[in-house]
Amino acid sequence: MPRQPHRRSTSFVAAGAAALVTAAVLTPTAAAQPQELITNGTFDTTTAPWWWTENAPAAVVDGQLCAEIPGGTANPWDAIIGQNDLPLQAGESYELSFDASASIPVGVLAKIQEQVEPWTEQLSEPTILGPELQHFSYTFTSEVDSTAQQVAFQVGGSAEPWTFCLDNVSLTGGVEPPDYEPDTGPRVRVNQVGYLPDGPKNATVVTEATEPFEWTLADESGTVVAEGQSTPRGVDPSSQQNVHTIDFSSVTAEGSGFTLTADGETSYPFTIGNLYGGLRSDSLQFFYLQRSGIEIDGDLVGEEYARPAGHLNVPPNQGDIDVPCQAGVCDYRLDVRGGWYDAGDHGKYVVNGGIATAQLLSTYERTLTAPSATPGALGDSTLRLPERGNGVPDVLDEARWELEFLLRMRVPAGQPLAGMAHHKIHDRNWTGLPLLPHEDPEPRELHPPTTAATLNLAATAAQCGRLYAPYDADFAATCLEAAREAYAAAEANPNLLADPNDATGGGAYNDDDVSDEFYWAAVELYLTTGEQGYLDDLMASPHHWSEEALGTTAFSWPETAGLARLNLATVPSDLPQHELDWVRGSVRSAADRYLATLNAEAYGLPMPGEAENYVWGGNSNIINNVIVIATAFDLTGDKRYRDGALQGMDYIFGRNALNHSYVTDWGTVTPQNQHSRIYARQLDPNSPNPPSGSLAGGANSNLQDPFAADLLAGCAPQFCYVDDIQSYSTNEVAINWNSALAWIASFLADQE
Repeated sequence: MPRQPHRRSTSFVAAGAAALVTAAVLTPTAAAQPQELITNGTFDTTTAPWWWTENAPAAVVDGQLCAEIPGGTANPWDAIIGQNDLPLQAGESYELSFDASASIPVGVLAKIQEQVEPWTEQLSEPTILGPELQHFSYTFTSEVDSTAQQVAFQVGGSAEPWTFCLDNVSLTGGVEPPDYEPDTGPRVRVNQVGYLPDGPKNATVVTEATEPFEWTLADESGTVVAEGQSTPRGVDPSSQQNVHTIDFSSVTAEGSGFTLTADGETSYPFTIGNLYGGLRSDSLQFFYLQRSGIEIDGDLVGEEYARPAGHLNVPPNQGDIDVPCQAGVCDYRLDVRGGWYDAGDHGKYVVNGGIATAQLLSTYERTLTAPSATPGALGDSTLRLPERGNGVPDVLDEARWELEFLLRMRVPAGQPLAGMAHHKIHDRNWTGLPLLPHEDPEPRELHPPTTAATLNLAATAAQCGRLYAPYDADFAATCLEAAREAYAAAEANPNLLADPNDATGGGAYNDDDVSDEFYWAAVELYLTTGEQGYLDDLMASPHHWSEEALGTTAFSWPETAGLARLNLATVPSDLPQHELDWVRGSVRSAADRYLATLNAEAYGLPMPGEAENYVWGGNSNIINNVIVIATAFDLTGDKRYRDGALQGMDYIFGRNALNHSYVTDWGTVTPQNQHSRIYARQLDPNSPNPPSGSLAGGANSNLQDPFAADLLAGCAPQFCYVDDIQSYSTNEVAINWNSALAWIASFLADQE
């Protein structure tokens, strides 16, 4: 799960929540105009007391302050225009308003912050400018008593030079920020992508009604094709809404533009038919766009996503080809180019790369073992990759990009801890948004080897050893040898844990229990080699006998026993039959528990509604639970598991309290502003939105970023989400979330 990304702040307000309002501060005797805190905000004759960085000279031009902003800067704060010595009172609300234009489309940050380090922010608003002068207004509540605040327009980060013009800057107190209310659309919540003709079809209606009411389903022409009565469900704890559910599974007619009407509301349109073949490729295509160390080819994925190779020691990059360790960690340097950028930052993490790689490999391996899998659906030339046409399934080509990086992260022979894997590599300091990888100027560092990283390497390299053998026997042999060495090294160093405080410039990804990683690695090595020693180790693990190996959350990057359980149940092996029966029975038992939860939840998701279950990246946890249900179908052919997997994904595609699909471009209302330095159109009009098929992290009751904490305080669990680039704890992208989506998308496509 990605950790804290860039520079921290204390309070943000959503751009969409800002209001163009005026207000008066009332005294006991009379109403007074709000106090103006900005000096010379109209620039009629002079620029004083405004200041600017040396690279952004400004002057009064036609009654505006205009500054020439250089091209080629890396970060927004590399060029700034501001005014100091602004007084703020804690608890007081303020409105910042201004008019601004830019000679080319560009994104800037409008900030109220301390005028000295640590530059603690009270307001930080991404603001898109164009050639026409536009008016902007943002409100916030101060959390400090201070006379040393500044308004700062951070205008750096553009590749091209441009002219910034500013006028009518005002900062006044006494303006209450409006309450944030998300636009949830119609009260009838459906899977906005749609439903399979022979699959379950369920919807949730938000209502004040306590008695059943009528519903109708209409086709694209408006003709009613089905009708029935709703089922009251009471108050749903996860949304704190009174809801009814509707089951229209009996409808099998195919078509697009269906709508469901109930309680005076009509749903977003949806399709009944074949739906998910495109999602299978979109979700996997995400990984090519996250690649490090290779040029992204616009002819393959669209020119908006084209970019030079990142982190190959081409200035300003300090690169991944010759990377030192953190001070005191080692005295060697490694070539660790390649791999995938983990999430919204430019870090590369072995433990998160491990689960993502494992899920891509398992997505392919399922096509070799599952009765319902579509032969060739993940074969060569099924994705838009530079390697297409090489005779190797494209998903294996993509996974290999990360596998080769993981192999490079090993401690070299002859060094202490040889065979162990370094936990991660990332920038020495946090960088801002937006920032393309090839423009990152920060030094890169290897972080200490850990047991968890080493076992991730062992497990994924063991998978590699069996899956690549038909296509590249030498690479498969290299993987298997590395897996053996890593497992032995981890056994010799079983307690090297990641430092939870090692979180500057990248996430810590700390894990204080690696017994599950030992189990996972032993299982994968056994499945590849069939050797008794690995069988003995997996049988000796407490995770092998525990139902909790597939608990409330089936598996995640710090809890990998569930990954082992699923592969042990599905990959052919010489496991004794009674042991195989136990393993497969435990998968069915877990699937039954998730189905029971799904049926109890009014929004039909296989996760309990308590707030503690809505966490950072919780959408991937929901999907991983669905994967267990789907695996039970693969093992048994029991249609209730197939139907449960289909219904479990309804939440992801819009049947939720926010009426918002969590997959970019898959649904009527979808995320467009996930937290990412690469896909940052909300901050820079020249940057793309996240690609189609990108999964947002999802509702997170913990609200670990200041933007969400300020905007969503007190939210019901399902409402703890906002589609804004600044909300990294609810709206980031990550490789291990999209790997879960890729697995289930492939399963769903196979059911059509």
